[in-house]
Amino acid sequence: MEDKYFVLSKLKQSKFRTSFFLNDNMKKYTMDKGIATIKEHTYDFIEKRLAPADILNDGKQTPTRRNSHPVFIAQHATATCCRGCLEKWYKIPKGRELTKDEIDYIVDIIMTWIENQCK
Repeated sequence: MEDKYFVLSKLKQSKFRTSFFLNDNMKKYTMDKGIATIKEHTYDFIEKRLAPADILNDGKQTPTRRNSHPVFIAQHATATCCRGCLEKWYKIPKGRELTKDEIDYIVDIIMTWIENQCK
């Protein structure tokens, strides 16, 4: 797996990926809940919505609304929103369950993006 900072710099070259950001309400929510709680939410979302080998609604499982959870917005910004994006951006193939290392890597990228947004 590529260095997370290298991946985040590549994502900055995508007009679509850079169109996502945390608004003030999402930043406040993140700070009020605390980074540790947001990280727990991230693990929960990834394990339930992205990690399984077969996802019924793959490509549509992550909300895009600007008022949704900060993790969902971060997933779109970091191309960790569906198995198709994981395959395209991270070379993690569809059709198999994610490993613990892959889940940890994805959560780390999402959390780094969120923390950068909250600075």
